[in-house]
Amino acid sequence: MTDVPRVVLSAPSSGHGTGALSLGLLAALADRELPVAGFKVGPDQVDAAYLGLAAGRPGRTLDPRLVGPERIAPLFAHGAAGAGFALVQGTMGLYDSAAGRPESESTAAVATALRSPVVLVVDVAAMGQSVAALVHGFRAYDEQLWLAGVILNRVASPRHETLLREALDDVGVPVYGALRRHELPPVLPARRHGAAPVVRGDAEAERGVRRLGEAVAATVDLDRLLTLARSAPALTVEPWSAEPADGPPGSGQRPVVALAGGPAGSYSHPETAELLRAAGAEVVTLDPLRDETLPAGVRALVVGGGLPETYADQLSANRRLCIAVAELARTGRPVVAEGAGLLWLARELDGLPMCGVLDAVGTVRDGLVVGYREATSVTDSVVVPAGVTVTGHKQHAAVLTPRAGDRPAWQWGGGTPEGFVHHGVHASQLVPHWAALSGVADRLVAAARTPATASA
Repeated sequence: MTDVPRVVLSAPSSGHGTGALSLGLLAALADRELPVAGFKVGPDQVDAAYLGLAAGRPGRTLDPRLVGPERIAPLFAHGAAGAGFALVQGTMGLYDSAAGRPESESTAAVATALRSPVVLVVDVAAMGQSVAALVHGFRAYDEQLWLAGVILNRVASPRHETLLREALDDVGVPVYGALRRHELPPVLPARRHGAAPVVRGDAEAERGVRRLGEAVAATVDLDRLLTLARSAPALTVEPWSAEPADGPPGSGQRPVVALAGGPAGSYSHPETAELLRAAGAEVVTLDPLRDETLPAGVRALVVGGGLPETYADQLSANRRLCIAVAELARTGRPVVAEGAGLLWLARELDGLPMCGVLDAVGTVRDGLVVGYREATSVTDSVVVPAGVTVTGHKQHAAVLTPRAGDRPAWQWGGGTPEGFVHHGVHASQLVPHWAALSGVADRLVAAARTPATASA
């Protein structure tokens, strides 16, 4: 059983300010020395990273499509352990689903699975009494959902706020806060930098989160919101655990596995490091943008999907590390690269030399490829055996030529094979969640324990 005070923050659609408010709420409550935890619905590792920065503990994604609806509550219980308040930031509109499965994959579905109250953030800049009809409709749409109140964003004036509050009072909807149009300024690093400002501990990201916390502390009734969060019933689920079902690994060699990241975290989901440690690895951090050498004694490398494509110049300029990574792969050590990690292993990207592990060339194109894929593994690898179907997420502007090697990683309907499996390397732009990949950490650690063998 898990008894964690919690709130899901959502909105009628994207663009209402849910992200900034989520960060501000966590930062404001953390400033009270309350242990807090942050979660993001969907695959967005960038938002999750910033939530982690605000909370002072790893931010996590809750994506029913990637991990299965049945793992949402256990993963939440695991990530929120010991917290006095947990906030779940929604995605898109409350009842929306990118994959067209709102009954199991929307923010509303996650809130229902977590038995959590929902607070709706509404941008009221161009709205008057109609806010009551909007919120009433959202509340009445799903009888299983606990829509507990609203936070008003971009209020024009004290008179405007009074009008809005009176309209919502008429339909019995509490207002937990009201922010003026200027009170949630764009203070975070540009989105194109991805999770890197958080992972690297950049001062701009820390200052931005702190300013959002100050704004929310001055405009939101935090005590009333905490009372609401504490009214959430206990979750009768066992927390997810990284430990294998047959117990922890026996004593013996703990191979060093490097995770691409920085001083404040990695580019992988937090569960990746937890699974690797539970499988018997010593997990260390490798900063691909700053470190010129691999960590001492490293036996495997994992480059998670949160590494942004926009740092190609810095990745290429770090020639000593590129050479070291190529040598690690040549000796047969496990190298798993997701998302932009695939581009880093290529021969070049837009004319910039990369690691040269893969005989492929990357090109950045206009527009993004975004979406989920139900992918079947084509080749046995440290990630999955051949023939296993997994769900992953893709978000990238760059493409590789060729798209796959002689031994592809994945195949899915309507597309040609994708990714590369060669010796100990598994590289693909598809980003799965390791909590849903059975045995991946055990396979990787077992491979890291084996003697090195040079590759032709």
